[in-house]
Amino acid sequence: MESKGMNWRKSSYSGGNGGSCVEVGDHGNRVLVRDTKQDGTGPVLRFTPTAWRRFADEVKRSLASDPTGSADA
Repeated sequence: MESKGMNWRKSSYSGGNGGSCVEVGDHGNRVLVRDTKQDGTGPVLRFTPTAWRRFADEVKRSLASDPTGSADA
């Protein structure tokens, strides 16, 4: 799948220092996620919208219970 011509947006949880940033894109019936450090050449995770919502909700719950992100998964 070619993802270079897509409209990617930086996650609101990404830092402004270029360190741990992810981008999210919409491709039909899939939500795509990539690491910005890969400059568009790295792997892309693909989720159904339902799976993406479930994943994002779980991350939010995890951050709410441990806002430092130091808990072991």
